[in-house]
Amino acid sequence: MSTAVIESVTPAPRRPWRQPRKVALETTILVVASVVFARFLEAATGLAGVLGLYVGFAVALPVLAIVSVVRKGRNATIDRFATSVLVVAFGVVCIPWISVISTVVRNGSRAFYSGYLTTDMLITGVDDPLNTGGLAHALVGSVLVVLIASFIAVPLGIVAAIYIVEVKGRFAGFVRFLTQAMSGVPSIVAGLFVYATIVIFFGGFSAWAGASALVVLMLPTVARTSEEVLKLVSDDLRAASYALGATQARTTFSVVLPTVFSGLITAAVLGVARVAGETAPLLLTTSYFVKTSTNLNEPIATMPIYIFSSLGIGTENSIARAWGGSLVLLAAVLILFLIARIASNRLSRK
Repeated sequence: MSTAVIESVTPAPRRPWRQPRKVALETTILVVASVVFARFLEAATGLAGVLGLYVGFAVALPVLAIVSVVRKGRNATIDRFATSVLVVAFGVVCIPWISVISTVVRNGSRAFYSGYLTTDMLITGVDDPLNTGGLAHALVGSVLVVLIASFIAVPLGIVAAIYIVEVKGRFAGFVRFLTQAMSGVPSIVAGLFVYATIVIFFGGFSAWAGASALVVLMLPTVARTSEEVLKLVSDDLRAASYALGATQARTTFSVVLPTVFSGLITAAVLGVARVAGETAPLLLTTSYFVKTSTNLNEPIATMPIYIFSSLGIGTENSIARAWGGSLVLLAAVLILFLIARIASNRLSRK
């Protein structure tokens, strides 16, 4: 007696997001035809440069998209037209920041050499050759000032958010109003306030004064973002903690905050990014110093002031140094965002 063996075959998972080869080929032909049409339109109308080419592409792509599927019916035509419009709109959104990044990288790379990040301007003028001097003094100063401001503003902002969302105390409305009002304070006003209260009466320009000005600007961003993050926690989660006998404080610190810890990290990073490039308050609080220093009680160099002072000289080499400082500042903020994103993703998985 023979026994039939039936082999089970596991079906391959479907990938609906992958387009068939025919559709991909049609899309490629459509894009190439739009670029060619844009070149002819650029030559005929006087449009110039990359932006002129993109204007022609933005005009050609929806028109050719409609023509390519007009015989397939109304639904296919609307779908292809909507897709082309979304592609054009995405390009419009991307062009400004691509232009900013490419301009900063192109102009800032001229100032870089092997010692640019490790030397200061103690014996170098901003108009000296670009293979001398650097911005180590400004980089160290910015790190110190921003760290001090973060150690003060981040805990205070989170505490304010906890008071508003979790405690809901008698003055919760006033605290919310105060943080909203502070978010609209111009940076120069924060600098003037610290100058009139700290710089004049407590020893002059210093890193502490600069950090105090940045706290005024950073605190509302952290508080408002943390408040919105805490509101995302379900009330059922709090109720379950209370049902197990936990106090409000234990629920807040053992249940609510760990649940949104990644969001609180994002709030802190947004606060740092808010103040990393501020120039006006630092002009009135930290002044400028050409030597690398870690003394918090004396004037100290910062990246925004380094960029501002170099640009103010107006010579070719000084402007190149300003662009170099801008590139370093942009890269520092980008690295900070990447680190925070990676950390928040790992914490959220746990």
